[in-house]
Amino acid sequence: MDYDILILGGGIIGCAVAYELSKYNFNIALIEKDYDIADDISFVNTSIVYDGSETSDDIMAGLEYIGNYIMEEICEKFNVPFKKIGALRVVNDENGVKKLEEMYDRAKRRGINGVYLIDDKDAYDIEPNIKQNIKKGLYSENIGIVAPYDLAIAYAEVAADNGAIFRLEEEVLNIQNLSKGFRVTTNKNKFTCKVVINTIPHEIYIRENGKVEDKELENEGNKFKNMSYLLVDDNYDNKLNKIVIETFDKDTFVLSTPTTTTGSLIGIKSTERTSLNDNLTYANQLLEGLEKNNINNLFRESYNKDSMVIDESEIDKGYIRVTGTHYGKITIAPAIAKMLCDSIASNLNCTLKKNFIDKRREVYKFRELSKKEANEIIALDKKYGKIICVCNNISEGEIVDCIRRPLGARTVEGVKRRTGSGFGNCHGSYCYEKIVNILARELDKNVTEIVDDSKNSKVISSRIKEFNDV
Repeated sequence: MDYDILILGGGIIGCAVAYELSKYNFNIALIEKDYDIADDISFVNTSIVYDGSETSDDIMAGLEYIGNYIMEEICEKFNVPFKKIGALRVVNDENGVKKLEEMYDRAKRRGINGVYLIDDKDAYDIEPNIKQNIKKGLYSENIGIVAPYDLAIAYAEVAADNGAIFRLEEEVLNIQNLSKGFRVTTNKNKFTCKVVINTIPHEIYIRENGKVEDKELENEGNKFKNMSYLLVDDNYDNKLNKIVIETFDKDTFVLSTPTTTTGSLIGIKSTERTSLNDNLTYANQLLEGLEKNNINNLFRESYNKDSMVIDESEIDKGYIRVTGTHYGKITIAPAIAKMLCDSIASNLNCTLKKNFIDKRREVYKFRELSKKEANEIIALDKKYGKIICVCNNISEGEIVDCIRRPLGARTVEGVKRRTGSGFGNCHGSYCYEKIVNILARELDKNVTEIVDDSKNSKVISSRIKEFNDV
């Protein structure tokens, strides 16, 4: 066998599974079709860590509860930004009050502590900047925010340091049953393995017949399943310090959350496609005086509520599949990874590694260092004294480090996501060319070979003069 276990998909679930399995004496590989891992994570790099109190699905609630419990320990261990800031859900009519009471009763039935049904005065005490008239609120002190991209990268780096192989730019074409195990065919190679773990949410594989799309997850009733997001500048005066969610009806709500860096993120979920003006109208029902000049960026992402479950119906043959996709997948990922690992460890004869390295290599963020710490690191490496991204105070040393690390950045987008460069007010107009040149130098490539995010996104199509720099 080439490998004991093949993991399909390099998203947050796949990376978490690779980390958990790398604790054992398995020969593991992860296959990802994109240039980089964790492409399923928002570029804003902020995600809510739920506690299981908001969902009506008992399975999802259980996974969120476990994931919430694990998250703080994992983030502290890997130095991933995480803040337990609490979440306040508010309503302004009797129907909304009834829904909050149901959620509160559900949380108590599930044994989730730290959830409180509060009146309008207490809600305003928690968040005095809320503009809306409030009838009732539901406050959970368990909910927080995390930097999900940092978390996925940390999982993958530690797994790689412990021997897991990451095969990027490979797409699985077919999985074939053998008398013992499987033969997995990609666009580049053929591998044999004992166990296949498929973490790709919308793809299933018919052995002998290639890949087919999973039709179970069609948009129910053709409802608009996207959320619109507004990234708000840090200079907005009336920002909220907690996660605040205002529900208008069962399909429409507005949420505001601080980010793990600076500024705030406003999310608008509606059954209709909304414009910037529509989104500002919704947002101003929760926040006062939010205007276009406060908005740094706007984008849309899918909003899914499908149950995520571990399909072990073929575990006796060695095939396991994680089905569905869910808005709380960042919270759920640590729980699913642990459950999968426990299941495989009990089915295979395996032992824990005696030399397992449960630590991530140090990451230095120049903007977070004191003057003394900055001078000390510049004395060791002068690249940390050269600022490349002026908006976010990102140094050349950080960019070089993110390229040289295990599973280092190979694209401009990979550098931006790992360091935060290019996400300031200038949107990369000052630092983009500098990042391209650093990538070309560190990867020993021509600038014409550097891509933004994928093979079809070359930064420069060809040379017109005999220069190697941008």
